[in-house]
Amino acid sequence: MPTTPRDRRRVAVVGISHSDCGRVDEATPYALHAQAARRALADSGLDRSVIDGLASAGLGTLAPVEVAEYLGLRPRWVDSTTVGGATWEVMAAHAADAVAAGHANAVLLVYGSTARADIKARRRTGNLSFGSRGPLQFEVPYGHSLIAKYAMAARRHMHEYGTTLEQLAEVAVQARAHAALNPEAMFRDPITVDDVLGGPMIADPFTKLHCCIRSDGGCAVLLAAEEYVPDTAKAPVWILGAGEHVSHTTMSEWEDFTVSPAAVSGRLAFERAGVRPADVEVAEIYDAFTYMTLVTLEDLGFCAKGEGGAFFGEKDRLPVNTDGGGLSACHPGMRGLFLLVEAVRQLRGEAPGLQVRRPDGSLPELAVASGTGGWFCSSGTVVLGRG
Repeated sequence: MPTTPRDRRRVAVVGISHSDCGRVDEATPYALHAQAARRALADSGLDRSVIDGLASAGLGTLAPVEVAEYLGLRPRWVDSTTVGGATWEVMAAHAADAVAAGHANAVLLVYGSTARADIKARRRTGNLSFGSRGPLQFEVPYGHSLIAKYAMAARRHMHEYGTTLEQLAEVAVQARAHAALNPEAMFRDPITVDDVLGGPMIADPFTKLHCCIRSDGGCAVLLAAEEYVPDTAKAPVWILGAGEHVSHTTMSEWEDFTVSPAAVSGRLAFERAGVRPADVEVAEIYDAFTYMTLVTLEDLGFCAKGEGGAFFGEKDRLPVNTDGGGLSACHPGMRGLFLLVEAVRQLRGEAPGLQVRRPDGSLPELAVASGTGGWFCSSGTVVLGRG
C-alpha cells in the first residue's frame, strides 16, 4: 500500500564521528571511510547488523558499491548522488525519506579523502577540472576556473550592495577565531583582517585566506528510524526537515550572481520542519570561500539580502561554523558531511571547541546545516532538533 504521511517514521541522527583529520599521510581514503564508520557505529551504541542503507560518493568506480564491500556491508538501499559540496545534505534528505517510508531502517552516510596527502605524494595535482563536455564547453576555453566563478559572484555582490573587502575578510577572521578553540582544527593561529587582505592574490578579490584549506580526513553519520532510538547510547538528534535545489552549470545561465540555490533549499527545509530562520540557534554553512558563507546566510533568511557583509560585525548574532569551518578546521573535498557532524555535536553539547549555549546555560534546540556544490550550482539544507 502507498505510504501516507501518518505512516512515516521519525528519523534521528544516532551516531556521528570524524576519522583522523588534518595531516594524514599514512592512510588510504578507504581506511578513513572505515575508521569514521566504526567510530560512528560505536558512538550510536547499535550493532552493525542494523545498517541496511549506505550513502557514499566520490570514491571508487562504482560508488557506493566499492565502499560497501570494503566496509563489509550489503545494503538494500543505496545513494551515490554527487552534487559537490551539497552532496551530503542532499543524501541526508534522501536517506531520511527512505527511512521514514520504511525502505531502510538505518542508513550510514560516510566519506573519506586524502586530498592533501595525495598532492604531497604527487599522486595528483592541485588542479581541479570538471571536464569540457556538455554546457561547460562554452566556458572552459576561456580559463574560467571554479575559484574565478566564485570571485566573479563576490564582485557582483560588492557592486550591488556595497559589500567590502574588509567584510569578506571578517568571515575568515571569525572562522579562525572559532578554530582557535577547537583542538581538532588544522589551523588555529589567530588572523586579522589585514592578514587576509595582505595575502597572496588567488582570484580577485580572493586572497589565500579567503579560500578554504586543503586537508585529509573523513566522517560518518548514522541515521535510524525512531524505534531504534531507545537502544542508542546517546540522545537522538532528529531530522526535522530538509530541502534541495539545483540552479545552473554555466555562469551564463545563472540569473543572479547574488542569489544562491540555498534560497530555495532553505525555504523548503524550514517549511517542512515547521520552523523559521529566527528559531535556529546555530548554523553550519559550507565555506569553500568567504563569499559563500555570506550569501548563504542571506539566502537562508538569517539576514536580509545585501546585509550579509554587516552580519559578522553584529553583536549577539547567530553562531556560524563553530568548528572553524572549511576556512580553518578541515576541508578534505566535499565537506558537507562535516557540517552535519558539527551541528549534531552542538545539539548534544559535545563540541570540542566553541559550544553554543543559551543565556541560561542550556543547550540549543535547533541547528541548520547547509551545503553548497559546484559554483553555487546546488544546495542542500537540513534542519535538526533535539525535541
